[in-house]
Amino acid sequence: MRRRWLVILEVLLLVGIVAWVAWVMIDPRGRPAGAIDIKVALPGAHDRAYLYQDQGGNYLYQIHPHSGPPVVLSPQAFAQRVYQDQQSRGLLEVLLNVSSPIGMLWVGVGLLGQVLFTGRMVIQWLASERHRRSVVPPVFWWMSLVGASMLLVYFLWRKDPVGVLGQATGWFIYIRNLMLIYLPEKPSLAALRSGGGAGDSQ
Repeated sequence: MRRRWLVILEVLLLVGIVAWVAWVMIDPRGRPAGAIDIKVALPGAHDRAYLYQDQGGNYLYQIHPHSGPPVVLSPQAFAQRVYQDQQSRGLLEVLLNVSSPIGMLWVGVGLLGQVLFTGRMVIQWLASERHRRSVVPPVFWWMSLVGASMLLVYFLWRKDPVGVLGQATGWFIYIRNLMLIYLPEKPSLAALRSGGGAGDSQ
C-alpha cells in the first residue's frame, strides 16, 4: 500500500512539473495580440522578443528587460541592437550563445551537470569491471540525481522543453532508487508468516 502511494505521489509531482514547464514555455503575460515569438539573446533582457503589427500595420518588436517595463523597438532599432550586441561579443560568448556573465555561469552549471551525468557511466563501468559482473553502485544514482538536477535548472533557464522533460522524468527514478537503497521496505507480516511457515515445514 505504501509503495503504491509513493508511486502515485511521484506521478503527480511529475505531472505538476510538466504542467509548470508548459506554462513557463507558453506564458502569455505581456505578449501583444497576434505576436510571434523570436528567440534572441540580448544583454539585459529575456531571450524572447515579440514581433507584431500595430493598428497602422507597422511591424514592431517588443523585448522584456530583466527589470523595468517592456521596450518597443522599430525593425531598424531592433536590428541595430542585435547587430551591436553580436559585434561586441567575444569568441566564447558567441560559441556558448550567451550575452552576459550570468549566462556564462548558467552554461557552467549545464556543463558541470553534463560531466556528472556522463561520468556516472564511467563509474558504473569501472565498478562492473572490478566485480567482473554488471554492478550499479549507489554513487551512480547520486551522480545521476545531482547531474540531472543541474541539467534540469539549465534547461529551464534555456527554456528547452525537450531537455526539461527528459531530466524531470529521470529525476524521480533516481530518487526512487536511492530510497530503495537507503530506506529498504520492511517485510510485511504476511510475508513473515509465509516464510516462517515454510521454514517450519522443512
